[in-house]
Amino acid sequence: MDKNTIALHTQFRHPDAYGAISMPVYHTAAYQFPDAASMTEAFSGRSGEPDYSRVMNPTVSFFEDKVRTLTGAKSVTAFNSGMAAISNLFLAVAEAGKNIVTSAHMFGNTFSLITKTLNRFGVEAKIVNLTDVEAVAAAVDDQTACIYLEIVTNPQLEVANLKALAEIAHSHNIPLLADTTFLPFTEFDGKKLGIDVRVVSSTKYLSGGATSLGGLIIDYGNFPNIEDRIKNELLFNVGAYMTPHAAYMQALGLETLHARYKIQSGNALELARRLSQLPQIQKVGYIGLEDNPYHDLAVEQFGPSGGAMITIDLLSEEVCYRFINNLKIIFRATNLFDNKTLAIHPYSTIFVGYSAEEKARMDVLPTTIRLSIGLEDVDDLFDDIRQALEAANI
Repeated sequence: MDKNTIALHTQFRHPDAYGAISMPVYHTAAYQFPDAASMTEAFSGRSGEPDYSRVMNPTVSFFEDKVRTLTGAKSVTAFNSGMAAISNLFLAVAEAGKNIVTSAHMFGNTFSLITKTLNRFGVEAKIVNLTDVEAVAAAVDDQTACIYLEIVTNPQLEVANLKALAEIAHSHNIPLLADTTFLPFTEFDGKKLGIDVRVVSSTKYLSGGATSLGGLIIDYGNFPNIEDRIKNELLFNVGAYMTPHAAYMQALGLETLHARYKIQSGNALELARRLSQLPQIQKVGYIGLEDNPYHDLAVEQFGPSGGAMITIDLLSEEVCYRFINNLKIIFRATNLFDNKTLAIHPYSTIFVGYSAEEKARMDVLPTTIRLSIGLEDVDDLFDDIRQALEAANI
């Protein structure tokens, strides 16, 4: 079946007593068992039945089943945020004395998690240019736990060669871990590109309108210890499992993902083309533009659509502030891939905790504005940006 059909027709694990066609929300902490033996089977994980909603819940399991069917993954685990999913993934693969080979080009909190939080527990961060295959190969050693990257970096919009990185990782018998939030996981086959485990902030495209927080670890099963640690250790010991209401909202969002993404990515491409013609804008960043330096590699790896995030560079930080203050339709807000278009100045918000020198090393510029493109009419979005530029006296 087509992926959109699969998203709509994944079956419940047990028939609903009332014949509901949307998975009910099981707002319960505990479950009744018919006898002691069935309790043992559930708590050991052999029966696949829920024992306690901190580690398993029918509504969350249904959402995980949808994602697993759509991605062909061996295992999917849902968490209460994207950062919770990333944190648990690193806890599953790394330990004191190990290192993570990664890039300075990534979301600010992920970079902080790797370089600060995990570092306090004895995990070293090896920061390299992931587009330089030779540098990556030189950085990997016997203590490397994984290679980690964002498939399109936020906000730098850099794309690395995944198959080349996978070849390096697998030659050392370590996994290639990738945050694939930038593009819906229905758009490309991560397994064919050599990704072993995908991590996704389901808060973004999946929730369908910023309705809920969530994160996913999508594991293709190439390194079984990762799944074992997540399912049998971290869910119990860390307590970051997705809530049933969030799973309900995101399962519904998944049903309309294909239709929404077609509009969002189409809007983004058209808007990027138009913005490239405006003299007030110094630079437009969008991997869907043919003159983007990563365009060909992005198309080869992910297909023709370039996602729903654009960056624009203006003359200065002050000009960026004036521009944002004059937007009338576009929301001044964080988050990505909401139904509504959002604008943010990453330098002074997402990366505000970093020094100017650190931000320079991360290529986070004071002149950059990030735009997450929504479902509005593209003419209205373009007109709003143009009037904001004019009102800012650029």
